[in-house]
Amino acid sequence: MQTTRDERGILNNFATEPNVYFAESPSPAQQRNYAIQGALAIALVSGLVGLALTVS
Repeated sequence: MQTTRDERGILNNFATEPNVYFAESPSPAQQRNYAIQGALAIALVSGLVGLALTVS
């Protein structure tokens, strides 16, 4: 852990920085799964909004 001390004797503790790396693009199978999950989420939210409008 990095620690510095200023002129008044107060300590400053700095968090350790994580290693930086480049993200990899998702595979076609993962992209398909994301699209399916998005469609299901839109259907669920639309259904809930429609139910709320019907009940109120």
